[in-house]
Amino acid sequence: MTPPGNIIALIVTTRPDESREFYEQRLGLPLVVDEQFALVFDVNGIMLRVTKLETFSPAPFTVLGFDVADISSEITRLTAKGIKFEHFVGLEQDAQGICIFSNGTQVAWFKDPDGNMLSLTEFSQSY
Repeated sequence: MTPPGNIIALIVTTRPDESREFYEQRLGLPLVVDEQFALVFDVNGIMLRVTKLETFSPAPFTVLGFDVADISSEITRLTAKGIKFEHFVGLEQDAQGICIFSNGTQVAWFKDPDGNMLSLTEFSQSY
């Protein structure tokens, strides 16, 4: 089956100015356009649309993740830019907030200005 087209990642904001600064300056994503209804970023060739809404309640789970080569270095870089990594009760994590799963995959979580849960993942194997 041929897919209908390219994937577009979608996320929501009620704080477009803060979200623009977060995604563009802190995460380092190139801004493509700031439209009336969305901020559009390029994530290595994938479009990320940060939709502007008046009201919104974030989901209690990860809604956007980034596959990284070196999770510890990325956490150090993002922490220096003011991003705080989450620590969860009942989940074994190191001081940086990294959880290492039984297959060796490492994951750490952080939130954007709207409370959307984002993650970094360093996979132990290629998919």
